[in-house]
Amino acid sequence: MSGTTTAAAAPRRRAAGAGANRWVVLVVLCVSLLLVAVDATVLHVAVPAVTEDLKPGAIELLWIVDVYPLVCASLLILFGTLGDRVGRRRILLLGYALFGVASGIAALAHDPQLLIMARALLGVGGAMIMPATLSILRQVFPDRRERAVAIGVWSAVAAVGAAAGPLLGGFLLEHFWWGSVFLVNIPLMLVSLPVGRLVLPESRGTVDGPWDVVGALMAAGGLFGVVFGVKRLGGGEAVAGAYTLAPLVVGAALLILFVRRQRRRTHPLVDLRMFARPAFSTSVGCIVLAMLALVGLELIAAQYLQLVLGLSPLQTGLRLLPLTFAAMAAGLAGARALRRFGPRRMVCFGFCLTACSVLVLTAMGRSDNPGLLLSGFLLLGFGLETTLFGAYESMLSEAPPAQAGGAAAIGETSYQLGAGIGIALLGSVMNAAYAPGLTSVAGVPAAASASAGHSLGEAYDIAGRLGGPAGTALRAAARDSFVHGLHVTLLVSAGLLLLGAAMALRLPRAMQCEADGDVTVAGVTVGEVTGGEVPGAEVAGVPGPRDAARVAASGGSVPAESVGRGGR
Repeated sequence: MSGTTTAAAAPRRRAAGAGANRWVVLVVLCVSLLLVAVDATVLHVAVPAVTEDLKPGAIELLWIVDVYPLVCASLLILFGTLGDRVGRRRILLLGYALFGVASGIAALAHDPQLLIMARALLGVGGAMIMPATLSILRQVFPDRRERAVAIGVWSAVAAVGAAAGPLLGGFLLEHFWWGSVFLVNIPLMLVSLPVGRLVLPESRGTVDGPWDVVGALMAAGGLFGVVFGVKRLGGGEAVAGAYTLAPLVVGAALLILFVRRQRRRTHPLVDLRMFARPAFSTSVGCIVLAMLALVGLELIAAQYLQLVLGLSPLQTGLRLLPLTFAAMAAGLAGARALRRFGPRRMVCFGFCLTACSVLVLTAMGRSDNPGLLLSGFLLLGFGLETTLFGAYESMLSEAPPAQAGGAAAIGETSYQLGAGIGIALLGSVMNAAYAPGLTSVAGVPAAASASAGHSLGEAYDIAGRLGGPAGTALRAAARDSFVHGLHVTLLVSAGLLLLGAAMALRLPRAMQCEADGDVTVAGVTVGEVTGGEVPGAEVAGVPGPRDAARVAASGGSVPAESVGRGGR
């Protein structure tokens, strides 16, 4: 009798603690996300200092900057699905440790090769952290209404991290050496490791069959090839180039083989049947389109502010801050809007608002217009974050709880692919509209005009070397051509965003919250803990569905050995 009472008291305490601590769990997860988001952009402002100190070659410098997002995007599915098998908290804590160690190596790197290796390890750590934060959030907030609030906070923190990276990097570089942009991660990870171990619950999906190691490696290799090829396209490389075409073809082939393998397996690494659900596949497509527009526009906007308007990097960052603040506001207000309007109207509205902001920005010209830029960036940030919030929430809620890690990894991979494709696609549109305006500038040699057509920065360099009337004419023509190209790119972006709005019409009209299928187990109402989503996912310390069946058969007591193991 006493054993039964003790076994019954334990889940009651854990259930009560889970309800009280879930917001603390959210804070820990958001700190994790903030570190990864900051590290993705913090190095950008440190590139000149790194170049001066380590003297990397052009290829080495490219790898220093790009290897982190490249490795991170490639390994998201691998670590997301592994977390479903071995435990999401375990993968997250290992990611913390690896991130801290890699940060120390990067800060003390004395040559480019060591820094590249450290950045690659940071990418591995980021790939372990990112899907784990979303999948743990999915388990800790089983009630969709609370989960919507949590995802809103999560997405707002992501927006803050992306904007804080360059600002934090600039501040550190003014007072310390370039390695400080990495050292700042270490104390935060030293705090996050013990706090995460103490606070975060362990959870995993149902373990059916062996983990598909071959499939995981195929997905990693395929994503690496595709993302690498897309990044080269975004850098202006020719499609037919050996180092662009080969990775794209090999990566696409591996991904096709991966899909075929998953369809044949009894216990697939990723349940592709999720894509048969319109809400899930549509949400993934909306994430790709939203990121495609955001990253390309941010890149071009930064060039416009610095090269056309002549603003400093710090002034450029400050001009872009309203976009971040608007994104934060949209994330925090997203949960209430989702409950009131539903996923379909919310995501469709976000796309349409973003398209309107893009059309407003087509009024940008050669002279500065702070009011226009402020209103355009506010609308852009609010609209895009509304879209991303609604799409992420719908995708995560539509996925089975047992596949939370895989679903989170798919969402993050879509995010990274959309960003890479956006830079490549909108960059190509920009170059196609910019270059023709420089083919026949009076007094400028044909070779100089051709070189100036590569970029606005190169055109300014050539104009400076030419000097005199020819240099002045080339500089003015390049500026006018860039503004023209910017307008064309914005119109293309508006068209893509309206395509996204049409795609969002496939999302559910209303936010379907789970019914409370309450099952009382040893004095604990399981539905209150799991929000009615008992099957498919098990959280340590919460009785699972197998326990409920055993309770019914054994007269109301849970065997002590099953408590804390989900009834396995």
